[in-house]
Amino acid sequence: MTIYYCYDAYCGWCYGFSPVIRRIYEEYRDRLAFEVLSGGMILPEKPRHIGIMADYIRSAYPVVEERTGVRFGQDWVWHINNPDESDWYPSSEKPAIALCVFKDYYPDQPVLFAGELQYALHYEGRDLTDDEAYRHLTEKYRIPEKEFYGKLHHPAYKEKAYDEFALVRQLKVNGFPTVFLQVSDSKFYLLTRGYADYETMRNGIEQAMGQAASSGF
Repeated sequence: MTIYYCYDAYCGWCYGFSPVIRRIYEEYRDRLAFEVLSGGMILPEKPRHIGIMADYIRSAYPVVEERTGVRFGQDWVWHINNPDESDWYPSSEKPAIALCVFKDYYPDQPVLFAGELQYALHYEGRDLTDDEAYRHLTEKYRIPEKEFYGKLHHPAYKEKAYDEFALVRQLKVNGFPTVFLQVSDSKFYLLTRGYADYETMRNGIEQAMGQAASSGF
């Protein structure tokens, strides 16, 4: 059985969900496989400045904080409150490619790396379209830096990222986070579409696993 976590590095609600999915991962990693799929939430044909979405984000992020308990860092908040001075042009592409590269080294830990990317953006205020945003993670996870950046810019890994975007669409995911439990080639249980707390997630997993067992999966 596999948990599929469909997320996007730029999704504020996914950032709020990060502590929940990490706790679920720590609890169930010995019984379930975990896969993270990037959704490609922001993929403009031409780069679009953060100012276009800053007003919406400014009103939305306090709601995420209140409901989930996470805090957005001041370095990130500065870009939202001062869009005229920001040099950010958000795109989901590079963090999705980075996650595909990471899976080469730690295929069983994508939940951890997804959380790292979200923390790097939403708390530390790192620009995920900038190669430098990933350097501290290559050090933390002891990933050879030259190899990592070579793969980050290799067409094969970009293709992998876009394959993930396509798979998320095939799963009919229309919002993030979305989490499924796959129990067979054709049987998926939807655990959440949107933010859910730990107890809700845990209860959903236990119920789905029970139903799968009784159905012979």
